[in-house]
Amino acid sequence: MIRFFKRNPFWVVALVAILGAVIYWGLIATDRYVSRAHVVLQTPEIMPTGMNVSSLLAGTSGSGDLLLLKDHLESVHMLRTLQNKLDLRSHYSSTDIDRFARLESKDLPMEMFHDYMKGRISIVFDDYASLLKIEVQAYTPEMAQAITRALLDEGEKHMNQMGQRLAEEQVFFIDKQVEELEGRLFAARDDLLEYQNEHGLVAPTQTVEAIFETVSRLEGELAVLKARITAQRSYQSESSPEIRRLKAEAQALEQQIGIEKRKMAQENGNSLNRVSAEYQTLELKAQFALDLYSNALTTLESTRVESARKLKQISILEYPTLAEYSTRPDRLYNITVFVIFAMLFAAIAQLIATVIRDHRD
Repeated sequence: MIRFFKRNPFWVVALVAILGAVIYWGLIATDRYVSRAHVVLQTPEIMPTGMNVSSLLAGTSGSGDLLLLKDHLESVHMLRTLQNKLDLRSHYSSTDIDRFARLESKDLPMEMFHDYMKGRISIVFDDYASLLKIEVQAYTPEMAQAITRALLDEGEKHMNQMGQRLAEEQVFFIDKQVEELEGRLFAARDDLLEYQNEHGLVAPTQTVEAIFETVSRLEGELAVLKARITAQRSYQSESSPEIRRLKAEAQALEQQIGIEKRKMAQENGNSLNRVSAEYQTLELKAQFALDLYSNALTTLESTRVESARKLKQISILEYPTLAEYSTRPDRLYNITVFVIFAMLFAAIAQLIATVIRDHRD
């Protein structure tokens, strides 16, 4: 056996390494406790047209929000928050932890501390189930559970802050638009009232329609009267009292028709057709401003309701567990894997050395 090891030093190295691995993982490695949680993000489905209990409870966010949450939970900012709340550096750099597993120093740079914590905090996105699987390793079960809970609380707070900030910006912008449109509506309304007062007409368009109806009626009466005059001429002379009376009535009707027509259309001055056209323009502007203002108010209320939907609620499928015994490191698995690879590397190294020796001979 001694002769074999002298001729095959690589196996000696492998056995020494295996012995060291057995001693470390079997006797020295500090127990680590694992806390797990499975979560999904939910958002309330509130419809602007009405709300009911079912709409408030329905709805789950897509994978995009979960990936954003995962990225935030793994960020340096989150690590700083956990450090401020739970003092992770003191826990993971405790002298009770074996030298190979503990944090080198409490004053380690943040980048190195972040790399170290990547091996203690695992966050996996399950695309099939659309959920996040969180696993935290610590050297006491209470600390592992506390870190997991803090991750969930801070993650939900961050997602809500993102949604609320966007919603507030949208509401603020639309609210400014509503104020501008309200001023535009009041200005259009004041112009309309001022125009009505200036011309002493509440509804010029209706006045024009009434005059047009009057003219039509008078022209109808005039046509009937002229027909009677023609009929009277067939058996009475022009100087007869009846024909003279009828002619006087026809002349009066023609004069009245002329007066009414001049009210509607004049070359100079404020004719009713001009007043009506200008009034219609002002009325359309006022109506358009009212429609814009009404739509803006509807949009504002819809946006305020929509802002409630931007609140993200972390729904916990598996609450942060409190470990009853340590599951890390997996001592038997680590030793087995290390033995296999050590023997494999020793065999490869021995084979290479034998090939080199044979070529030299």
